[in-house]
Amino acid sequence: MRSYNSLEDFTPDFKTIVTIGTFDGVHIGHKYIIEHLNKIAKREHGESVLLTFFPHPRHVLYEDDQALKLLNTFDEKKESLKDVGLQNFVVQNFTKEFSRIKYVNFVRDVLVEKLNVDHLVIGYDHHFGRNREGSIKELQELSSLYNFTLEQIPPQKKNDVSVSSTKIRKLLQEGNIENANKYLGYEYMLTGNVVHGNKMGRTINYPTANLEVEDCKLIPKAGVYVVKLNFMTTNFFGMLNIGVKTNKMEVHIFNFSKEIYNKKIKIKLISRLRDGIDFNNSKDLKKQLQQDEKKCKSILGIS
Repeated sequence: MRSYNSLEDFTPDFKTIVTIGTFDGVHIGHKYIIEHLNKIAKREHGESVLLTFFPHPRHVLYEDDQALKLLNTFDEKKESLKDVGLQNFVVQNFTKEFSRIKYVNFVRDVLVEKLNVDHLVIGYDHHFGRNREGSIKELQELSSLYNFTLEQIPPQKKNDVSVSSTKIRKLLQEGNIENANKYLGYEYMLTGNVVHGNKMGRTINYPTANLEVEDCKLIPKAGVYVVKLNFMTTNFFGMLNIGVKTNKMEVHIFNFSKEIYNKKIKIKLISRLRDGIDFNNSKDLKKQLQQDEKKCKSILGIS
C-alpha cells in the first residue's frame, strides 16, 4: 500500500477506483468496499484509492465537544487498510476551511482534478461537501457531467444488523466485546506504550504491564478481559483489567517475565470476563485473580 500525506502528493497516472470516508474501525462493511474496489481495479486495469481525513471531521468542526472516541488510532487504521489490500491511501488534512468546500467544487477540484476518478464507490449513507449538502442524487448528476462511473454499496449486515462504526462503539461501551469483534471482523485492539505503575501486582505474584494509549482511542467498558498479544514474534495470552473510575489499563501476561517498560505493545481483546470490583485487601484481590486466570485459560484452552 502506498501512502500519501495530502492530495497534492497524489499524482496518479492510472485509472483510479475511489472511495471516500473516515473508515473508523475498518470493519466488515469497510472491508467489503475495499475488496469491491480491488475487483473493479483489476477488471479496469486501475488501482484502488481511499481518500480519508485527519483529524476526524467531528473533532475539527466541534472543538468544544471532543467526546467522540475512535475505534482506531491513525496507525492502527493504516495497518488494517494495508491488511485488507488497499493500494493507495490518501490522507487529507481536515480543516474548517476544507469543510466549507461546496459539493460541486469538491467533485470538480478533488475527485476529478486531484484524484483523477474513473470509478467512485460510496457507502449507502454517504454525504459530502459543505454541510453534507451533496448526496447520491447530486453525485449521479455530476458523474455524468465529468464522465466517471458511480456505484453505491448497500449496508453490510451481520446477523441481520447493519454494521456501522457507531454501533460498534456502542457495543464496546456496553462491554459486548464478542459482538463488536464480529462486526469488526477482527479482535478489537489497544495499542500503546508500557508505563510504570504502582507495582502492586508484583507483591501478590500477578505483575502487570500498564498500558498508555492515545487520547482519541475508545476504551471499552471497565472490567476484566481475556486478551492476546504478540511480542518479538511470539504470541502470548493474558488478562486485562480496565479500571472503573480511571480507565487505567493493566495486563497480566501469562508465562511472561520480560521487562517491557517504554515498549509499544498491541493487545487484542477476545472476551469479557466480569465487571470491575473494589477489593478491601490484597488477599481478596489475589483470590479473585486466581479465579480469573483459571477462567481465562479455560476459555483459551490452555494450561
